Amino acid sequence: MPTVPPLFSYPKYWAECFGTAPFLPTSREEMDALGWDSCDVIIITGDAYVDHPSFGMAIIGRLLEAQGFRVGIIDQPDWRSKDAFMALGRPNLFFGVAAGNMDSMINRYTADKRMRSDDAYSPDDEGGRRPDRAVIVYSQRCREAWKDVPIVLGSIEASLRRIAHYDYWSDEVRRSVLVDSQADILLYGNAERAVVEVAHRLARGQSLAGVTDIRGTAVLRDDLPVGWTVIDSTRIDRPGRIDPIANPYDSDEELAAASGGKCRVEVDEPSGEQVLHFVPHREKVDRARTAIRLPPYHKVKTDPVLYAHASRVL
Repeated sequence: MPTVPPLFSYPKYWAECFGTAPFLPTSREEMDALGWDSCDVIIITGDAYVDHPSFGMAIIGRLLEAQGFRVGIIDQPDWRSKDAFMALGRPNLFFGVAAGNMDSMINRYTADKRMRSDDAYSPDDEGGRRPDRAVIVYSQRCREAWKDVPIVLGSIEASLRRIAHYDYWSDEVRRSVLVDSQADILLYGNAERAVVEVAHRLARGQSLAGVTDIRGTAVLRDDLPVGWTVIDSTRIDRPGRIDPIANPYDSDEELAAASGGKCRVEVDEPSGEQVLHFVPHREKVDRARTAIRLPPYHKVKTDPVLYAHASRVL
């Protein structure tokens, strides 16, 4: 993996000449007031847009703006058609798709799978302003609106669903949200460094198909690059012989008799220093160029033990 540069060491994108917007635009009229003809990045979010650090997409939007990019936000769009996703026009670099501060299924349903009547991240606590599995639905609408624009997934919903995962609401193991959404790349965790790196690479003209070496990202690949080491973790390790637990109240003679041996004879410790040599079990590998192969989806879907193994490895 390449060394990650400091967050604010990148050369500013040319659009920094427009300065800092009072609020990130959410409509064409607000873009016109700022003198913008287009947005470099458009963020789609299931939360209402509030320009405050408690809203994750506001932080990401302002971070990208500080890098010189023109960022627009489409908050809580009507997902029933592509029209709402075309409100700000075609983004120059990518769509950033997020469900919001919460997983959309948790936001919409209670633990007993009843529809919630309110939404803390919507105006007037109004519920029903986001779809089920929002990152999938939003990504599909973005693709329908602008087929050639890269889609970057983020938020806690995408982070927790980046590999095969148990879905409480359907009571089954679902495949990675990256597959169902047909997005180009998924950023998990806080992702500030990853999203800045992705934005600058796209600004330099690099295709997302070649962006496979950024930490904190998930992408779909047919095979591994040449020179990488693969650790096979597709099977569960079988335990070897398990020795019975010794009774702490047995004497040495009783323990020896139980094991079919003789009592250990005390010997004098050798005098002088002894050199101990530690031999590793396997060759040291480059962690930056090492991949762990997890069990495939069709196996963890039907094998609870193998699913638990894959989750533990991750």
